Amino acid sequence: MTYDHTEVWNKCLSIVRRELTQEAFKAWFGPTKAVRLTSEALTIQVPNKFVYEWIEENYVGVLRKALKATIGDNARLEYQILVDNHRRIGKNTSLAGTDDFPKKFSTDQIKNPFVIPGIKRMKIDPQLNSSYTFDTYVIGDCNRLAATAGKAIAGNPGGTAFNPLFIYGDVGLGKTHLANAIGAEVLAQDPEKQVIYVTVERFTNQVVQAIKNNAVNDFMNFYQMVDTLIVDDIHFLSGRAKTQEVFFNIFSQLHHNGKQIILTSDRPPKDIEGVEDRLISRFKWGLAADLTTPDYKTRREILSIKMAKESLELTEEVQEYICFNIKNNIREIEGVIITLVAQSTLNKKEIDLQLAKDVVNQFISQDNKEITVENIKLLVAEYFKVPVEKLHSKTRKRDIVIARQLSMYLAKTFTSNTLKDIGANFGGRDHTTVLYSVKAVQDLMDTDLVFKDKVIELEKQVQLNLH
Repeated sequence: MTYDHTEVWNKCLSIVRRELTQEAFKAWFGPTKAVRLTSEALTIQVPNKFVYEWIEENYVGVLRKALKATIGDNARLEYQILVDNHRRIGKNTSLAGTDDFPKKFSTDQIKNPFVIPGIKRMKIDPQLNSSYTFDTYVIGDCNRLAATAGKAIAGNPGGTAFNPLFIYGDVGLGKTHLANAIGAEVLAQDPEKQVIYVTVERFTNQVVQAIKNNAVNDFMNFYQMVDTLIVDDIHFLSGRAKTQEVFFNIFSQLHHNGKQIILTSDRPPKDIEGVEDRLISRFKWGLAADLTTPDYKTRREILSIKMAKESLELTEEVQEYICFNIKNNIREIEGVIITLVAQSTLNKKEIDLQLAKDVVNQFISQDNKEITVENIKLLVAEYFKVPVEKLHSKTRKRDIVIARQLSMYLAKTFTSNTLKDIGANFGGRDHTTVLYSVKAVQDLMDTDLVFKDKVIELEKQVQLNLH
């Protein structure tokens, strides 16, 4: 039987997927696609040099396993690296990935036509938030791609494959913090660099003022002196034609001169409406990295940093309650901490679990507080790092089976649902399957102390969510 390149790569990916977390697989293998398959090698396309290097450095073992299982012992993998929308660089590699890679994609030197002769280079106030640094930024699966790229940029701004760096994600996931941290690290490594952070709202106001003063060229000259430009909330360019025109000129000149551009948005470039196609195209030139909801472990680390900042001590029980209930917005964790400090200080209250519940209630909707089968499935899926939809599937893979059985056990323990209703929530299984799962969990707890500890931990998390 023969397969085409897409089928072969999909078979490889199915093997790779089983070895990685969902977040890691999405971040590093989601952007890949098969290009060709010959008798000598399978060629895949990756979006940039950074993804290529990361895959080769971290996943060569699982790739070797997948390729040998799919193609055979003599399997070879080759890469086609997408540099921008117009050029591609081929990269031949063994499975070990030991070949050297070119240090630069382009050696073109383009002179800046906007530089005014005789003007002395001045130091620019970077406008960075001093509390937003890498020291206070917690890195997890939810932001690893963007943070790793940011650290690489800080060491060589404008000289990496990801320029611009386009950071996107929902409100409160740390986009502004990360962008500021990159700028701070650029200055820490080279204080002579010109770095500036600006929101689109402020940039637009500056453009309006420059037009009123007939000083648009001077305004653009100022921004073209920058070595690293950080623009927050770039999606707010929507519908602002003149601001887009000015920003396009600044962007193009900075990029041609090898300067670094960092952009943040609440959505990926392709979903931004009301912005010229030529700008959207440029937003896609480098690396677009999304920030997703942090997992429980990452939220705990974030909480620890916020506590240290406020010199606050919380019991383990209170910390668990906060991090289990505040999931989708990092800013809300900080809001909870500030409110707890205020309540404790002004009302002379001890910060116990009840006070934590009262405060957290101000930040989450009532719908999120009720313990349901869906809540339990999400909790268990997050704990075992498996996609929640797998709990509905017919797979007999051990980790999925255990997660499914444990979810049924917790659902029977903490909800009022009938066995029939619980089974229906797991892909239409019947009540006998639920009973078998409950007994299987109980039996395993009697013989496996490590598993028993996991069950106790999950039971505690569910109980913390009960009011």
